[in-house]
Amino acid sequence: MSESPESLPRRHQIEVPTELVVGVPADFASVWHTPESFVIDFLSARGPAQIVDDQGGPVLSQDLVVSARVRMPPTHVIELMKALERQLSTWETQTGQRSPVEPPHPDL
Repeated sequence: MSESPESLPRRHQIEVPTELVVGVPADFASVWHTPESFVIDFLSARGPAQIVDDQGGPVLSQDLVVSARVRMPPTHVIELMKALERQLSTWETQTGQRSPVEPPHPDL
């Protein structure tokens, strides 16, 4: 009697192509969704933020460029959130640092 694929332990062989090993810079992330997928845009700042006048009041303006876009099915987002939490807890334990309670920048 053979086991069903769902009951078997899983193992993944992950290969990072040479051109992706270094990664891309990301100062911000923007998360949004469509009915079929969640999208995470990783953004990099283009120069320093500037205070500009926008229709009657000062606004802190930052030019950003998307350095990477990732689309994921909703079922995978749950696993991503769990993995991020595990890695953040490990990082906090290893470094003795705590992540900020409130992010320094609002969601984009």
